[in-house]
Amino acid sequence: MTEELKETFTGGAVAVGGGAAPDPLAAKVRTLAPSMTRSMQRVAEAVASDPAACAALTVTGLAERTGTSEATVVRTARLLGYPGYRDLRLALAGLAAQRTSGRSPSVTSDIAVDDPIEAVVAKLARDEQQTLADTAAALDTAQLAAAVTALVDARRIDVYGIGASGLVAQDLAQKLLRIGLVAHAHGDPHVAVTGAVQLRSGDVAVAITHSGATADVIEPLRVAFERGATTVAVTGRPDGPVAQYADHVLTTSTARESELRPAAMSSRTSQLLVVDCLFTGVTQRTYATAAPALSASYEALAHRRTPRQRTTPR
Repeated sequence: MTEELKETFTGGAVAVGGGAAPDPLAAKVRTLAPSMTRSMQRVAEAVASDPAACAALTVTGLAERTGTSEATVVRTARLLGYPGYRDLRLALAGLAAQRTSGRSPSVTSDIAVDDPIEAVVAKLARDEQQTLADTAAALDTAQLAAAVTALVDARRIDVYGIGASGLVAQDLAQKLLRIGLVAHAHGDPHVAVTGAVQLRSGDVAVAITHSGATADVIEPLRVAFERGATTVAVTGRPDGPVAQYADHVLTTSTARESELRPAAMSSRTSQLLVVDCLFTGVTQRTYATAAPALSASYEALAHRRTPRQRTTPR
């Protein structure tokens, strides 16, 4: 991504605090920019930095302004989720109206080595808020609903994740187990593939990979896909290799890396939001059985939450 594009999507992002609604177009651009060609990035930079001016341009005009071709402009519009350039222009006009309504831009959350702890807290909070807003804005609710339906009807659910994504995989499996579903998280790629071989139609496999290119996650998902299981990918790169084996793709926000804060931290935040959406959707659909199951698991662990009585020394 170009430095200009980074500045547009970090320092110039629309604020999400103070009750302001997230900016869906800006969220899409931030998420998909790393997968764009340089010429497409120039188009994205133009529409994100000056939506009002771009909304007034024809496809030829925008191509000339960005030094690209009409085909590149159309491809960029389609990558951002619009059927054609006309639809993108309408979205830009709406975005321009929002940006002139008085909302202030957010402050970049880059953390310096000498930042006081108060500034660190404030900057991290802003970044987490932006990550969640971007994920919510870009999440395809039709795909989410379809994934929820598959989980509700599943005979067995396998969840794959490595490293930080493995922690999220464990969180999803543990949540589903608490409401009575048969779910297992696999962080070992050999065990994951061995389990995927046993899947069939009526089962669900969920792959969690921020990059969309983690081989140890893609391989078991491919096996599950070929065995007839319904497959779901939770990824920050919907155009990545993992998507070719996914029946349903749930897109998370692309993390903004910094020297002191690796991408895994922000990516995990957006993944956990998607996991909570999946879990809540399943719980709504299975409330009659999920509620008693949650209550039973809570009661079963209640004694572990009771503080031990300290004995008085003699």
